[in-house]
Amino acid sequence: MNWEVVIGLEIHAQLATKSKLFSGAATSFGAEPNTNTTLVDLGMPGALPVFNKEALRMAVMFGHAVNAEIGMTSVFARKNYFYPDLPKGYQTSQMDHPIVGSGHLDVALEDGTVTRVGITRAHLEEDAGKSLHEDFQGMTGIDLNRSSTPLLEIVSEPDIRSAKEAVAYVKMIHSIVTYLGICDGNMAEGSMRCDVNLSLRPKGQQEYGTRTEIKNVNSFRFIEKAIYSEIERQMDILEDGGKIVQETRLYDPDKDETRSMRSKEDANDYRYFPCPDLLPIILEQSYVDDIKASLPELPTQKAKRFEEEYSLSEYDSGVLSSSRAMADYFEIAAKVSKNTKLAANWVMGEVSKFLNQENIEINQSPVSADALGLLLSRIEDNTINGKTAKDVFQCMWLGEGSADEIIDKKGLKQVTDTGAIEAMIQGVIDANPAQVEQFRASEPDKRKKMIGFFMGQVMKASQGKANPGLVTPILNKLLNG
Repeated sequence: MNWEVVIGLEIHAQLATKSKLFSGAATSFGAEPNTNTTLVDLGMPGALPVFNKEALRMAVMFGHAVNAEIGMTSVFARKNYFYPDLPKGYQTSQMDHPIVGSGHLDVALEDGTVTRVGITRAHLEEDAGKSLHEDFQGMTGIDLNRSSTPLLEIVSEPDIRSAKEAVAYVKMIHSIVTYLGICDGNMAEGSMRCDVNLSLRPKGQQEYGTRTEIKNVNSFRFIEKAIYSEIERQMDILEDGGKIVQETRLYDPDKDETRSMRSKEDANDYRYFPCPDLLPIILEQSYVDDIKASLPELPTQKAKRFEEEYSLSEYDSGVLSSSRAMADYFEIAAKVSKNTKLAANWVMGEVSKFLNQENIEINQSPVSADALGLLLSRIEDNTINGKTAKDVFQCMWLGEGSADEIIDKKGLKQVTDTGAIEAMIQGVIDANPAQVEQFRASEPDKRKKMIGFFMGQVMKASQGKANPGLVTPILNKLLNG
């Protein structure tokens, strides 16, 4: 039987406010346990929440960016459940009247197709604390530093039909929130995490199957792997005649499998009701309009500009605009080098290769965009060639100095004296009479392939310093007699 996969995603983005959603405690990552807390975060009797208006502004920014309705009146509710890291016994969230209503995103896939994913809502809520299971001799410790940290929960429609679509959608949300500056997008630190709701149904069936929820997946790669694993698990059960149980599951990347965590609750299990400590938030249209007018250039807009302004391909523009940091890096390097296409090729090529090897982001690169631009300008003015530039870049990456310092120190300046180049080429011709005779006896189309041997010998004789643009015509002239 052929199955159709139905996926909906809930993405939790930690808003980049300096203080928490309902208290003045700091939101900084990595503090000692239970130090970024106030009486509100600890759930002490009589401690009342005060709403963070900066979180409201960030939520409205996001709403505009995903073509969504803005809730002109939004209400906080209490979501009641017991868990050791939730000291109040409830989570302050939004239910019936969220700050962001229905919207959509058009998501481009690797094969060039575009799929529209509906966004049901995006609501503000506070995070819970964290249970710590290590180093407590069989007991569990509670760290409430994350308690009341502001989250924007972004809920999609069940419009996603594959793991690839899911990852592309999450990457686009990641790109938007980082472009807006409302979330740092650091999935390793929990600043952004994803819950995957997944079900299967026979192809052609309209009714949805029973879904499971995979909680707190914290990398693009794990989202894809968790989806494939859960699809396989559900298929095995259904094709053996079994039934899927509605439940919450966790993904174990070490075993590449999902495992049961608890039975899945429905909304009415949480006994939502309006929070009596927080008044409804009523927005004025001028406030909403001002935020819309102040939005920065978004990823799709930047990609379009790169195509038009820099004459880049749609693919190159999409890659370079995928993150704000990469887009900024590219534009600085292009401006310094005065060669847009060369800068694009280097950022997507050599720079990305080194970043992947070190597993770091572009804003952590030891070679700044200005420094890369200067290196590329040395290719442009024929100080060095492209091959030598790669060696210089590696030295720059290792902290050996600027491009000019490395070129001077290692004596890498390109040979551009045509007389010296002609003498080197003549030396290669004299040293390889058999190859020269074979070249001259060959048909013109074969000569094009054979000339690579002589080019290699000349570059070897010059220790890679001869300008290839000058070598080629002189080589052709002397070889052809």
